[in-house]
Amino acid sequence: MTRIRLRGRLRYWFDSTMDRGTPALIGWLGLASVVLIAVVTVLVVAFTDEDTEANGGWAGVAWMSMLRTLDPGTMGGDKGAPLFLLLMLTATIGGIFIVSALIGVLTTGLDHRIQRLRKGRSQLLERGHTIVLGWSEQVFTVVAELVEANQSERRSCVVILADVDKVDMDEQIRLRVPDTGRTHVICRSGSPLKRADLELVSPDEAKAVLVLPPVGEDRDTQVIKVLLLLNNRPWTGPRPPVVAAVQESDNLAVARIAAGDGGLVIDADDFAVRLVAQSHRQSGLSAVCDELLSFIGNEFYIRHEPSLAGLTYGEALDRYALGIPAGLRGPDGSVLVNPPMDTVIGPADDVILIAEDDVFIRLADPGGTLPPVIASAIVSVPGTPPAPDRTLLIGWNSRAPKIVALLDQLACPGSAVDVAAPVHPAEGLTAAYEHLTMDYQYCDPTSRKALESLDLGGYRHIVVLADESTDPGLADDRTLVTLLHLRDIEVGLGDPYSIVTEMNIDSNREVAQVTKADDFIVSTKLTCLLLTQLAENPDLHAVFADLFDPAGSEIYLKPAPRYLRPGAEANFTTVVAAARLRGETAIGYRLSHEGDRPPSYGVHLNPPKGEPLTLGEDDHVIVLAES
Repeated sequence: MTRIRLRGRLRYWFDSTMDRGTPALIGWLGLASVVLIAVVTVLVVAFTDEDTEANGGWAGVAWMSMLRTLDPGTMGGDKGAPLFLLLMLTATIGGIFIVSALIGVLTTGLDHRIQRLRKGRSQLLERGHTIVLGWSEQVFTVVAELVEANQSERRSCVVILADVDKVDMDEQIRLRVPDTGRTHVICRSGSPLKRADLELVSPDEAKAVLVLPPVGEDRDTQVIKVLLLLNNRPWTGPRPPVVAAVQESDNLAVARIAAGDGGLVIDADDFAVRLVAQSHRQSGLSAVCDELLSFIGNEFYIRHEPSLAGLTYGEALDRYALGIPAGLRGPDGSVLVNPPMDTVIGPADDVILIAEDDVFIRLADPGGTLPPVIASAIVSVPGTPPAPDRTLLIGWNSRAPKIVALLDQLACPGSAVDVAAPVHPAEGLTAAYEHLTMDYQYCDPTSRKALESLDLGGYRHIVVLADESTDPGLADDRTLVTLLHLRDIEVGLGDPYSIVTEMNIDSNREVAQVTKADDFIVSTKLTCLLLTQLAENPDLHAVFADLFDPAGSEIYLKPAPRYLRPGAEANFTTVVAAARLRGETAIGYRLSHEGDRPPSYGVHLNPPKGEPLTLGEDDHVIVLAES
């Protein structure tokens, strides 16, 4: 019984060492090689005196045994007594088995290591990287924007952690974002909902953490859990900014509590609603927002300029050779976009600017000559008082009630909003609105006959809402059919209305350009652009909050004849001066004849101030204004 127990313990010990993997196997094979060489050496020295002396004593015999163990071909030239040759043959045959096993173990171990690397489970050793948690269609937009933002860096790193196969992620990134420049994109496979997996991407050393909403139901729930994990995690140093978005406005307060003081949470639903509501009266607004939120083109920057202290904001508009002031930030962090022109800039105030890059922001030389203001081209046409109008909503989704409520705030009394959808809205029509009246009519948005029955010529604005009851791609296909019908009907009616369209997938936007709709709102893309901007510069959160707040100054595209005489030769400095007289900040213009040409769709932000500029009757000036 004792013998059996001892044998079992020895076997258990042996099995335990074998379970330790490739290093243990190599160790056992090495020990077997040493034992084989030692046994052969002892037997040769003990029983073949002449052969031992002929081969250099026991040290020479040990060397010969090792060579024959590692290389079977070495014994081909051996000479000596039969016993000596038999012992050398034994060493050779034993070596064949040992070396073969060693090669197999090394091959298996190496293959296991490669498979482990392909699974993306190794610890990340990076500093100053940006972490993207989650995987969806929007990850490609985020990576492309981060690559663009880091072009001026010598080296940058973006790390993606998602519960997706690493090889698949790498392949998709290479296909969708083929040129990453100096930015190294690293994928790790793991769940952002598990703390152990979060540690794989070294969050303590990160520059920023960006949480993408996952695909499927309960998206906000998963985002909130990730924010809780990050907030409760013990950080070894300063906590990097954490940026996330929730899809339901009701979850915003909870998500901000979960994110803590260092987190920035965006209400994606509210953001999309505001874009649709503001764009439906202003053709081209989505293109302006797309450029300001993207790192391609112009974006917002915050810079301290002590030399401007004591000047008014209106005077500062003429002080920049490159870049356009858009607002001020006080020493307490408060932000005011397009402040009153007589606002005095304090010594501790920062200037909010629009520029192509921070290296392209430059004050004009004190002794230099600024582009002249051509006063003869400036006109002072009072704004047209708002008049009641009719808006048609084609389709209905979860954002529609909020869109109608916001339209009610922007509309003047007597305006109307009609809903044309396959299903009667469960809410919205019975709500009490201050300025709007609402009505409903059944309509299949893809049916030409149904659209023609709506008397489209009686509407000034048409908003096509995305269908949430089907696959996003299929919903966009149906939207394209609706837009083609609307465009063809519009041509026959003499272009009476503008069209604003919701789309789910940004790649469908270029396909839809043939419909010549005025604006395409791809809220998922714009939300990702906003998150990326905040990940790179969290200080811009207050700027965007003020910009998209209806209570403050917003982006408007106003008819150019209100500022310049149509056809008069001027420059953008003159446009800035004309807007300043109205208490507005001019940041660009839009040419109507380029309205359907990607990628800018006629929008020119932060144009050169001194180049000749002629605006026509149908062109627009892009301004920051209160109304």
